[in-house]
Amino acid sequence: MDWGDFFKKNFIAIDEQLRVIYEDNVHFDKDLPEFKTQGGVYIHSDRLTVTSPVLMWVKALDMILEKMKSSGFNFSQIRALSGAGQQHGSVYWKKGSSQILKNASSELPLHQSLKGCFSVSDSPIWMDSSTTSQCRELEKAVGGAQHLASVTGSRAYERFTGNQIAKIYSQNPEVYQQTERISLVSSFAASLFLGTYAPIDYSDGSGMNLLQIWEKTWSKSCLDACAPGLEERLGCPVPSHSVLGPISPYYSQRYGFSPDCKVVAFTGDNPASLAGMRLQEGDIAISLGTSDTLFLWIQEPTPALEGHILCNPVDSQTYMALLCFKNGSLMRERIRDDCASGSWDEFSKALSSTAAGNSGNLGFYFDVMEITPEAVGIHRFNRDNQKVSRFPKEVEIRALIEGQFMAKRIHAEKLGYKVCKTRILATGGASHNKKILQVLSDVFNAPVFTIDTANSACLGSAYRAIHGKAARSLLCARLTGGSHRSKRDFCSQYTWIRPENIIYIVIPNLVAASQPRDGVCKVLVLSREGWAPSHVELLHPWKNGAKVLVQPPGPVCDLGCKVGC
Repeated sequence: MDWGDFFKKNFIAIDEQLRVIYEDNVHFDKDLPEFKTQGGVYIHSDRLTVTSPVLMWVKALDMILEKMKSSGFNFSQIRALSGAGQQHGSVYWKKGSSQILKNASSELPLHQSLKGCFSVSDSPIWMDSSTTSQCRELEKAVGGAQHLASVTGSRAYERFTGNQIAKIYSQNPEVYQQTERISLVSSFAASLFLGTYAPIDYSDGSGMNLLQIWEKTWSKSCLDACAPGLEERLGCPVPSHSVLGPISPYYSQRYGFSPDCKVVAFTGDNPASLAGMRLQEGDIAISLGTSDTLFLWIQEPTPALEGHILCNPVDSQTYMALLCFKNGSLMRERIRDDCASGSWDEFSKALSSTAAGNSGNLGFYFDVMEITPEAVGIHRFNRDNQKVSRFPKEVEIRALIEGQFMAKRIHAEKLGYKVCKTRILATGGASHNKKILQVLSDVFNAPVFTIDTANSACLGSAYRAIHGKAARSLLCARLTGGSHRSKRDFCSQYTWIRPENIIYIVIPNLVAASQPRDGVCKVLVLSREGWAPSHVELLHPWKNGAKVLVQPPGPVCDLGCKVGC
């Protein structure tokens, strides 16, 4: 389920083979006109403040579930569910709301039961840019923008949740005092299904300027800089694959969900898209749309003043980097119109007529204030590094495309990305132009593949539901140590079957049970042919536990692994 699209709410159901078996959506403006939103939002008179009505989101959930029920959808077959919410947005639960949520009557649509539960009726969302003063105060309080980025993964941004909370506390302290819980849009949506307040997951929590991305705990200095008593209102963050509990009885009684259906932690729309595109370590996903966006699976990030480092929603031991470039397709279309008579065919011919490297000519093209880096204007440099006012048309076209992709590579490397055995997955409108993709391949010195990512966040949420259920029930590690006669069972902290059937196992406090003889950990994996030994590689030293890479000999069955030392 995807709450990340600010125009509509999406729902996808998949089966055991990851095939989509149901898909539907509710369009906020068209299907819920009583809220009078434009594009699902309210843009306030200052043109900086942007919000969405919380009850519209709840009513959209009611509506889509009723549509599914009317279509004959069998809710009892759903074994696990998860979802995505637009990042950075926040929801403020009024004191006493937890009991109302827990005891909601299945005779009523949920939005009727919850209509008095929110101390802030219109939630600030990612489009809001009204918190500049709060951003400066936060950076000052923690020792500067770079230090904040080193701790939380990003410098202070107006849309980030910590700064939105600080604004509410400073401008409406009585509203803040009436609030017993603050959710992200993702954890808010999970709460509706749980019937109790859901925790914030590591990945979406990384987009708040509040979470220490290395320790995966709230930063006390950041919390104190935003508002008093904030930690209690946020609750403890959890791994993104966590099973939060069974679905609320409300859904069993009203729609026929199985009481055994599990709710897996919801996350942000961008992290869910990483899961939906099935990125692997070393991959880059590039969306070439109105704005250009890069998703990177990264092992050892180096947070910088541009871009964002988030906890990886698939593997909580690694990270994802996110880079946004505002001057994307609109900039390319403007140069197409100026230099190729509005024709993409002419644009492509001009691109083919010039050599890679553009004879040393380079340009930076920002019609609007860029995010990465913060700059505006058209800047052209010739082979002698002299600034010039214009290029020939074919040189202009290559300078634009090469400059855009070179900027993406440079900023990705600044965040710690190492271009080695890279695979680029391209999507968006410009990914249909092979000449543009050739330049992308040349700049990154990597193969480029095109992918269809329609509803990638929603699809990623469905994948994550399977992932979370597997992480809880697929693997049980049985450890027998040297001279130890007793046996202990450990549930793994994490397991994930990737497309090539690789399993990662994190076993906490393994050394407490036994020290492996000669550092060898023997693993049996249940394949369709029965229990079989597997290749094992220790990824971390045997100290306070171990992370193990297991490569099964064949397709893995649902019963998992036995680990013996």
